[in-house]
Amino acid sequence: MTLDEFLANPGEKVVIEVTRTRGSTPRETGAFMLVSADHIWGTIGGGHMEFEAIDLARDMVTSGRNEATLDVTLGPETGQCCGGRVELALKRAGPQAIDALKARLAREAGDYPDVFIFGAGHVGRALAIALKPLPFKVTVIETRRDELDLLLADVPRRLEAMPESAVGDIRAGGAVVIATHDHALDFLIGAEALKRSDLTYVGMIGSKTKRGVFASWLEDAELDRKMTESLILPIGGTAVKDKRPEVIAALVAAELLTVLL
Repeated sequence: MTLDEFLANPGEKVVIEVTRTRGSTPRETGAFMLVSADHIWGTIGGGHMEFEAIDLARDMVTSGRNEATLDVTLGPETGQCCGGRVELALKRAGPQAIDALKARLAREAGDYPDVFIFGAGHVGRALAIALKPLPFKVTVIETRRDELDLLLADVPRRLEAMPESAVGDIRAGGAVVIATHDHALDFLIGAEALKRSDLTYVGMIGSKTKRGVFASWLEDAELDRKMTESLILPIGGTAVKDKRPEVIAALVAAELLTVLL
């Protein structure tokens, strides 16, 4: 359930926020969730702590109580073994509180690192799906309109005749994932990305052989073949042999989480 779908349901809602943590805890200070009589959105870490908070929130919904707090030690008595301690604040979520939460989420999303996926073929589409729930600002670049039309409706996309020109639009610290339908196009995009020193990840679909061909291509273009030293190729690594698009996408998502967050 999306936040908008949750908010579209009628009835009172309560926001539960982690206001303080000590020791090992399942979520950080500032994490929050929303609770109504019949639905929840988000999580503060699960387990007994969350169940207790949800019960209290639903009691607030029915009783009309506006605020409450919980102080939970995550030990054997609660069936959780984190060993830390979590303080929670529960507040009835009126229109102003909901607007504030939406504004906060929008600000946080604006700070997410850019991930530009070049290519909307099988791997590009699978990767866009895999990255959708993750804290990245994803854009898919493609030269073929019909391939872009196969993306999920809410995936940001750009139709570009010269996709390598889009590399300059990526904010510093972002990532480039190259998986087009054309090796020559991959190389053009890769060269532009590797010329930048402020990108955290530049990856290309392919093999050891393709790396060698790309290095030679760079040399022919009077560029330094050593540029490939910072290139991730193949994306997703070689430990897993399954090449299904969804598997590659999961592996690349893990790579991006490791280096970008």
